Amino acid sequence: MSSIRVPKSMRAKRELLKHAPKLVENGKKMLILHGTKTSAVLNSVLADLFHLKRDHAVKFTKKNDNIRPFESGGETSLEFFSLKSDCSLFVYGSHSKKRPNNLVLGRTYDHHIYDLVEVGVENYKSIESYAYNKNLAPKLGTKPFFAFIGEHFESVDGLKHLKEMLLDHFKGEVVENLNLVGVDRIFVCTAISPTTVYMMHCALRLKRSGTSVPRMELVEVGPSMDLVVRRNRRPAESLQKEAMKAPGHAKKVKNVSDNPIDGKLGRVYIPDQEVSKLALTSDIKGLKRERRDAKKNKEHSKKQKVNPE
Repeated sequence: MSSIRVPKSMRAKRELLKHAPKLVENGKKMLILHGTKTSAVLNSVLADLFHLKRDHAVKFTKKNDNIRPFESGGETSLEFFSLKSDCSLFVYGSHSKKRPNNLVLGRTYDHHIYDLVEVGVENYKSIESYAYNKNLAPKLGTKPFFAFIGEHFESVDGLKHLKEMLLDHFKGEVVENLNLVGVDRIFVCTAISPTTVYMMHCALRLKRSGTSVPRMELVEVGPSMDLVVRRNRRPAESLQKEAMKAPGHAKKVKNVSDNPIDGKLGRVYIPDQEVSKLALTSDIKGLKRERRDAKKNKEHSKKQKVNPE
């Protein structure tokens, strides 16, 4: 039986706490991998995706021969890399005669495959092919807008799944407040047909409008591509129910902690006692003796007054 490994330093303990479950989770990281064979177009696509998510992405450059996301047993290495790099999102690129310029977008739950969407890349234009004012380039770490145009995103199951996947891959960290001045880019996704989506990345340019709300102009900065949906795999109903379970946001009680071994523990603070300010009662034995002695002395003095010598 293997023993439980306990961190021996505070640094190791802090690293383990980063990976531990939290009430409000950190931003999701994306893992980018290459398959057995990739084309020049696909290499450029993966490089641009890493450029867009470089603050929350990990890219592997080596080829992976034994990864088959849709096949049974082919996801073992993928789940291991997800656990090793602490990434809950992944993009896997491969190229073959049957499926050229193939991208697999996926999500994991507890570092196991949750769901998958396979798309083919067509009519691709890289970031380097666009000429624009570099001052308009989106800043690192900013949150993007999303625009999904077309009724197919609501009626076709494959595009509905792709919409969820794109939002989860590029939305960034969840925040409570947002400064609109810092929102400097937008992803525009247009449903051309029930299986094809045209996706482009644009910078937002703010101009005067004569009102308090500025006028926005879109400047295409790349990349842009057609995504053709090929295969998708939804999670099992039981797994989806478990993954969608939200923890209760209970108010934290001060000086109370939960320990898996000892249970609920509380810390009580007792101030220093000031004996001089304590209120003494009349039930103390020492006071009763003093009262008896005082009563005897009083009776003795009365007798002396009544019977003077």
